[in-house]
Amino acid sequence: MWTKDGKPARNDKSASRFERPPLTEEELRARELRAVRPRHDDPAIPADVTGRDLDKVARNELKTLNKENAEEVARHLVMAGRLIDEDPALAHQHALSAARRAGRIAVVRETLAITAYATGDFALALRELRTYRRISGSNEQLALMIDSERGMGRPERALEEGRAVLRSTLSVPSQVAVAIAMSGARLDLGQTEAALTELEIPQLKPDVAYSYSPALFDAYAEVLAELGQDEESARWRERAERADVALNGDADDTIEVFEEEDDESVQAEED
Repeated sequence: MWTKDGKPARNDKSASRFERPPLTEEELRARELRAVRPRHDDPAIPADVTGRDLDKVARNELKTLNKENAEEVARHLVMAGRLIDEDPALAHQHALSAARRAGRIAVVRETLAITAYATGDFALALRELRTYRRISGSNEQLALMIDSERGMGRPERALEEGRAVLRSTLSVPSQVAVAIAMSGARLDLGQTEAALTELEIPQLKPDVAYSYSPALFDAYAEVLAELGQDEESARWRERAERADVALNGDADDTIEVFEEEDDESVQAEED
């Protein structure tokens, strides 16, 4: 409703609809990503990198985009994955480029979170992980959320984050990652005995090596060292090294490879 002088009637509740129309989906996405970075130039991508280099599961998530956009997003995600270890900052730039084009795609926000964490931007990593969880409904990155809280100097919040999710709802590798992250938070608080307890989970099998075993064994050894149990710590360090070698296929020992809990594992004969 309008007044005689052509201005909207202030006492008419419907006037607000004329003054502020609802944002379109594109405007909402732009507003959401503006908080990530106000300006951004796309990093170069080698000509031989294609969207087909991206994991099939991740490619499937991009099917809601038009073909040209999906290809560019996929190429940036490929580069982020390739660079994350050797040049985290550049990997993060590629993740930002992907997010500018596909901010509503879960794998894109997940990649942005991981690269932010790798660069030490824990606040951004945590925000993006929450967005990823909201979009995907998945808690599989819970360990990274715990570690992001730790990175921000909030170990108590980290423990709260970990306790908020039922461990049995996670995949086995994620359960192990959460146990390691929770143990780290306990160490941050000086709770060494509790840190050891966090790691005493069914997956802590000294004679079997899964993909997550080297990290789990090494974390256990670290806490044992903190407790002054140097001899036992050394044994677990050695197990971590043996597991890593066995899983990478370079072991001289006789090993038995078998499938269990949907995860490749290696059983090694100890001396």
